[in-house]
Amino acid sequence: MPRPTSPARAGAPAPATPGERAVRRADLLAAAGGALLVVAAAVIGTVIQRATGNLRVNWPPLYASWFPHLGPGTPAALAVAALVIAYGPPLAARLPWRALVGAAWLAALAWTWSLALIDGFATGVARRLTTPYEYLTVIRRFDRIGPTLRDFTHHILLHHGPDSWPAHVAGHPPAATLTFVALDRIGLGGGAWAGIWCITLGTSAAAAALIALRALTDERTARRAAPFLVLAPAAVWIGTSADGYFAGVAAWALAFLALAATRTTRVPAAAALVSGLLFGLTCYLSYGLTLVAVIAAAVLLMTRTARPLPLFLTGAAAVAAVFTLAGFSWWEGYRLLVERYYQGAAAVRPYAYWVWGNLACTVLITGLATVAGLRHAVARAPRALRGLRHGDAAAGDRLRILVLAALLALLVADLSGMSKAETERIWLPFAVWLLPAAALLPAARHRHWLTAQAVLALLVNHLLYTGW
Repeated sequence: MPRPTSPARAGAPAPATPGERAVRRADLLAAAGGALLVVAAAVIGTVIQRATGNLRVNWPPLYASWFPHLGPGTPAALAVAALVIAYGPPLAARLPWRALVGAAWLAALAWTWSLALIDGFATGVARRLTTPYEYLTVIRRFDRIGPTLRDFTHHILLHHGPDSWPAHVAGHPPAATLTFVALDRIGLGGGAWAGIWCITLGTSAAAAALIALRALTDERTARRAAPFLVLAPAAVWIGTSADGYFAGVAAWALAFLALAATRTTRVPAAAALVSGLLFGLTCYLSYGLTLVAVIAAAVLLMTRTARPLPLFLTGAAAVAAVFTLAGFSWWEGYRLLVERYYQGAAAVRPYAYWVWGNLACTVLITGLATVAGLRHAVARAPRALRGLRHGDAAAGDRLRILVLAALLALLVADLSGMSKAETERIWLPFAVWLLPAAALLPAARHRHWLTAQAVLALLVNHLLYTGW
């Protein structure tokens, strides 16, 4: 009588070792902690909002409203999620490198567009940037760009009445608005083209992050991160908010810096200059994104070189010089923004809630896989820092340093008190660099974690009507 074939001989996965089971439990506990943070922020926030109304959001901690619905993007979103979960990891491992970078961008585009279209094209894309708070409402006031820039700071505070800039225009340096003015001037005006621009540039952050990861860690690590950069819950807000566009610009600034610092490009000097130009633009798109410098510093520390710094600073200074000579003072704009910030909802939004409620927003935009990956990064941070100090940090340790630098930048933004609420869009440029933490998770569980990422994004987009 034949003996039964053992599961191992039949090709079944080998039983997990005690160490593997311990890692799995720790990952699940970290993810559960992230989920509990979101639940606590939702429950406590709802109680506060109903009692006082001073959170100024309808579905804390998100700027959103409860609105269960399906839409034309639902079948596509389900299909994209299923395809990335099923084929993303093996394709990321096998595709030629350049094909993988292009495929990641295209897949991120498909995922973001399908999520945006759950609300329909008009509501989900074309009208997002045309509300009274947004940039497109002031396009005609920039018919004469020079005088408008020189007068820009005079309209930041609310005491100018109807001449005061809308919230988002006042809250950002003028490069954000000038982007949409430029689109209008070349015949791509209106909310639809603005939305297309933001989604296209925002999803390119996946390609930029892949390029940076390969340069800073190794190709294997970058490939492991690729599906998580594609199937990110952050896509809910990249499509469509201007902050998605900002995230793309910031990501390419860091990608070019990584190429210059590691000299993995034929023209490292040009890469350093382009990085500086993009970083300068980033700072003139959003005041808070000066904190991208924290991640840039980590790139230079990891590569143990300051060689790109002169050209990087030259590029950044060139952007600052252009705006300054045109009549806009960044420092004056920021000073007035702080005053304007407390003329609005920030004056009543309680810091004691938002200082941790914002972190719940971060869980929602980066997903539980990122939370579990950050556990790995934090747990081995001392070893990674020792490796950095001695110049022999392994690829995984360099990834840990990168994501922890992004986390540090985000925490500084949080503690500043200048981001009380709406961080699901404001912190998209930092979220891009937290997502690769999922590459630290055991490869055998990647499909499970990708499923968790997709389910979270689908639930948010189908159960809530998000404000961005």
